[in-house]
Amino acid sequence: MRLYFKYASIQLRSIMQYKVSFFFTILGQFLTSFGAFLSIYFMFVRFNEVEGFSYSEVLLCTAVVLGAFSLAEIVFRGFDRFPSMIGNGEFDRIMVRPRNEIFQIFASKLELSRAGRLAQAIIIVCYAIPASGVGWTWDKVATLVLMFICGTILFGCLFLVYASFTFFTIEGLEFMNIFTDGGREFGAYPLSIYGKGVLRFMTYVIPMACFQYYPFLYVIGRTDNRFYMIVPLFSLLFFIPAYLFWRFGLKHYKSTGS
Repeated sequence: MRLYFKYASIQLRSIMQYKVSFFFTILGQFLTSFGAFLSIYFMFVRFNEVEGFSYSEVLLCTAVVLGAFSLAEIVFRGFDRFPSMIGNGEFDRIMVRPRNEIFQIFASKLELSRAGRLAQAIIIVCYAIPASGVGWTWDKVATLVLMFICGTILFGCLFLVYASFTFFTIEGLEFMNIFTDGGREFGAYPLSIYGKGVLRFMTYVIPMACFQYYPFLYVIGRTDNRFYMIVPLFSLLFFIPAYLFWRFGLKHYKSTGS
């Protein structure tokens, strides 16, 4: 962890050399993602509820996914620049260093400009918590925190899968945005509204529902089953296939020779 904070402090000092640009980028990110909030607002102006979920409940769901995705972008965005690392030979240098290559890649980029989206998620959750009418006990607060943490790690694993494809394609595959940026967009609503097929896929293949939908039902009081409190932990199992795919790609990596 000491080494990671060393990486982070170097990048923070670099960013602060251009403070005005940095803060305007944060503002731009805030305003860009604000459009998603407006789309939810205008839909509920026309309809009082969606599949039985109220406006404040949907906002709580939105805040969890947006917050998790924003944190993942801040911390794990180094995987997004992995294609350029392979192309310019930088990954060859990473391979000969006495540190884990995954650590070096995700620590290489701290995308603090995504703090604008994170700020919006915090504002939305601060509004949704009292407006939702939920009786906030320690177990529901703990569940909500676990949803944020596990969601962040799951999105980080998706970024790792994106980077792993680069071993075979050299360039990143844009279809992965369906599960990263796309996951942020359609995850703004409880996943059950898209049908049972999508819910099953998002439970057993890409386990987004494990941190987004099932614990959300417990938080808003749709179920009293306390097992739903720990369901977000099951989304962490996605790290296993993501890591194995990374190791498979790494085994087949051929150096640029530079």
